[in-house]
Amino acid sequence: MNWTTRPEAAADIPAIRAINRAAFPTPAEAGLVDALRADPEAWLPGLSLLATDDSGTAVAHALLTRCHIDDTPALALGPCAVVPERQRTGAGTAAVRAALDAARAQGERFVVVLGHPAYYPRFGFTRASAHGIRLPFDTPDEAVMALSLTPADTPPPGTVRYAAPFGV
Repeated sequence: MNWTTRPEAAADIPAIRAINRAAFPTPAEAGLVDALRADPEAWLPGLSLLATDDSGTAVAHALLTRCHIDDTPALALGPCAVVPERQRTGAGTAAVRAALDAARAQGERFVVVLGHPAYYPRFGFTRASAHGIRLPFDTPDEAVMALSLTPADTPPPGTVRYAAPFGV
């Protein structure tokens, strides 16, 4: 399957909500996406990406929003979601790659993710603790990863400060 990726448009909001509702066991992630979209300090135009199938139906979503590592601007990746019947088809990978490419094109430097340690290294993420990066709550060390979007940069040490809608 060839996935087409593109930034979200206003007309995509219901589809993005549906993708997140289908992919997660509760509506919390769908609500988080809506709350992040409404937060002008978190939301960055062009960094909410969709993967669509050959018919143009959105099946995967990847979101990058503003966070900080101490005082250094960075991005938080997530939620990332794929409708269950299209999981393990490359749709999620396409959406995440498109989001990271868009962030790189916008001059962003660093991304952090709290996610599955076997999935995110394919995009270049490495254990955040190796860079001295911590989260403001307890979580398994291997699930917290960081990525530099420019080869010359190394993610800075510090504590991640998420946007207010994350509630942490």
